Amino acid sequence: MAITISANAWTSAGHAINQVYDMLYMMGRDDIAVGVGGEGGILPNATILPDVGGYLPIIEQGNDTSGYCRYRQTIPMGLGGRLDIDSNYGFRKSFLPQGKRQYSPLRQPTAQQVMIKTISSGPTVVFLIGSHTNFALFLLSNPHLKKNVEHIYIMGGGVRSQNPTGCCPKNSTSSCQPQQCGDHGNIFTNYTSNPYAEFNFFMDSFASYQVIHSGIPVTLVPLDATNTIPITEKFFETFEKNQLTYEARYCFKSLKIARDTWFDDQFYTSYFMWDSFMSGIAASIMRKQHNHQGENEFAEMEYINITVVTSNMPYGISDGSNPFFDGRTTPKFNLERNGVHSGHVQTKLRDPFCIVKNGRGRCQDGYTKEVAGPGGVPVLVAVRAKPNRNASSLLDKEFFASFLDVLNQRENAGIFNFSTQFPYFREELHKPDFRGKHLGKNVVFDMDMSAGDFIALIYLLKLPVEEINLKAITVSPTGWANAATIDSVYDLLHMMGRDDIPVGLGDVFAMNQSDPIFSAVGDCKYNKVIPQGSGGFLDSDTLYGLSRSLPRSPRRYTAENSVKFGAPRDTDHPELRQPLALEVWESVVKSLDPGSKVTILTNGPLTNIAKIVLAGKNMTNAIQDIIVVGGHINHGNTDKGNVINIPSNRFAELNMFLDPLAAKIVLSSELNITLIPLGIQRKVSAFPTILKRLHLTRKTPETIFVKRLLSRLQHLQKTHPRYQHMDIFLGEILGAVVLAGDYSVLKSTYDVENIKVTASRYESEDGQITIDEKQGKSVEVLENLDHLAYYDVFANRLSDEKQSAVVGSFDEQRRLWSTPSK
Repeated sequence: MAITISANAWTSAGHAINQVYDMLYMMGRDDIAVGVGGEGGILPNATILPDVGGYLPIIEQGNDTSGYCRYRQTIPMGLGGRLDIDSNYGFRKSFLPQGKRQYSPLRQPTAQQVMIKTISSGPTVVFLIGSHTNFALFLLSNPHLKKNVEHIYIMGGGVRSQNPTGCCPKNSTSSCQPQQCGDHGNIFTNYTSNPYAEFNFFMDSFASYQVIHSGIPVTLVPLDATNTIPITEKFFETFEKNQLTYEARYCFKSLKIARDTWFDDQFYTSYFMWDSFMSGIAASIMRKQHNHQGENEFAEMEYINITVVTSNMPYGISDGSNPFFDGRTTPKFNLERNGVHSGHVQTKLRDPFCIVKNGRGRCQDGYTKEVAGPGGVPVLVAVRAKPNRNASSLLDKEFFASFLDVLNQRENAGIFNFSTQFPYFREELHKPDFRGKHLGKNVVFDMDMSAGDFIALIYLLKLPVEEINLKAITVSPTGWANAATIDSVYDLLHMMGRDDIPVGLGDVFAMNQSDPIFSAVGDCKYNKVIPQGSGGFLDSDTLYGLSRSLPRSPRRYTAENSVKFGAPRDTDHPELRQPLALEVWESVVKSLDPGSKVTILTNGPLTNIAKIVLAGKNMTNAIQDIIVVGGHINHGNTDKGNVINIPSNRFAELNMFLDPLAAKIVLSSELNITLIPLGIQRKVSAFPTILKRLHLTRKTPETIFVKRLLSRLQHLQKTHPRYQHMDIFLGEILGAVVLAGDYSVLKSTYDVENIKVTASRYESEDGQITIDEKQGKSVEVLENLDHLAYYDVFANRLSDEKQSAVVGSFDEQRRLWSTPSK
């Protein structure tokens, strides 16, 4: 058995891989190989290089892992979407035990490596319960191994299905407008453009076509069947009373929080048995040999001739939507010039081609369409769930009973959860006692959770509270890391004994990038430049494989919510709700003594700060000044910026580019601003120098952690081309040092410049800073400092034994929880 992770749909690769490792550890199955990602690409001539990571649909895949979110933008990024899946609503870290297996850069087996090794070993059955990119790439790259794949079981698609959600009640008034009611598909964010597709097939329709038309026998469990097995109230109540194993408890917790946070009161008619139903059907079919008709206990089956729609008629057009054909003399993969793949391909959420005024959307990308004749293939399809053979049971479907029986079996049950993993486990918050101390300058740190930001945070926490009083942290998921990485911020604060510091979560989209109709989804116009794999989100979300070495904090992101904050209902623990960035800022303002103000240090895109500026004078009057680590002042068109993967944008700095409108709002405001631009950051970005200085200092837990992280970044930069930009993160430490630095030691000098930020919506110029003596905003710009003194100040502060870590690492925490408390 092996597992590969679909990295271009509902979850982020870094969070997913560690969650799978922890689930396997709970179940005592560390023997199961797990693959994710890969750094290979597809060349313009359609050559598929080894280890393509599956981060992008095949139609968007180039030679690296950055790229546009053509299909994925239909998936919510925050609540109810990838944030909640990445964290499993907050239960992942509170419940699952932590074993020794974890993601590590360049050591993690890739999806293709695991597939090739597993399928090469002999006859294999494949379950697909996500997008089909990984497996389609395997089939295209390894045709000689196709013979080893005996059968493919797929959850997804909708053949004759009619969506039961979004319908008007029978007794409703004429004002009720049906939404996706009756559609074949289930893409609730996109039904006005595409009412035909189901998420798994839509995420990479070309990949799904390759799988369905591979010639390998396929059994499909589509929406046709899953729509007939909604989670019922009786099933929920029975499940609540039957949690005899750790896995049953974990599954029920997940189901309950999904219900409690559901956006309306129709959970029991809108939430279905999806992937688990497919697994049950497949297991039942496989128990019988030569079961060509797919006889099983749980679903009625039927052979249907289907295909997967990958483009929209008319075929043979060239409208800029289809990279397989547009601008090419020979179609990619030798596709037929006027064939089924040659039409318009949906480009984005609200593709104008797809929208019909006062009508149903006309795009069908990802539609599992029933066809007659040679254009389709016969597929064994589950058409409806079977009723429970026990007529007296509270459970109306046969699969419900089996699901609960299997989940609660003692055989092969989970070994422990996080709390029972340790004989003397105890959760405790570490908060300092500042009584009798005169606290220093009030500071709020705004970070995008890059590697450099975590080092800057450690530095801020090491500064004497009499000098710097770090009152709060706001995190911006519009930069280098996904929103669920906020857990690593909580863990670092716990390590340093600062569980008193509130952490606010910012918007998941750059300004004007969320969808105006459905704000939970939106565009990736700017953060598409961040690689999905190595050197990008995969590494930031795992802190380059070191996040799990931090001690585990009792605080973490949770999906718990409250009516007080606009939720449809209170969950079990509304007090654990994750506060938003603007709420944390408001609480900081209210906590200030009369006449006191706050300095904001911001290390990422300026999304959160722009929101504060737009909130009005009541929110900005408390700001003393803002130190912005970012921006690039180009002198004479000679100094290039650092925006990766957009060659046409030569002079912008990444923090400005990732949200140019926010940068324009902040840097044209009336606030006092100090800019620490790219030029001066580059002067203090030498790995050998800073590591040499750290090696000469005393070993504190924070020095050890920072050395491990910086050494890893340096090694990766030397080892693999995907990591050439690692010195970006060294420059991000500078703001924290300058904030509290002694000017006489650092010998820092400043100049005043009148600047403007470009936010034109043209990616070739967005985020660029120009000097405008007449209309520009006057800001202080850090021009120079003694870089050797800077390294000394940084290293000496980290090695200071004052305000050092309370719990130095997860290993130390593990030892504490393995011995009785004194």
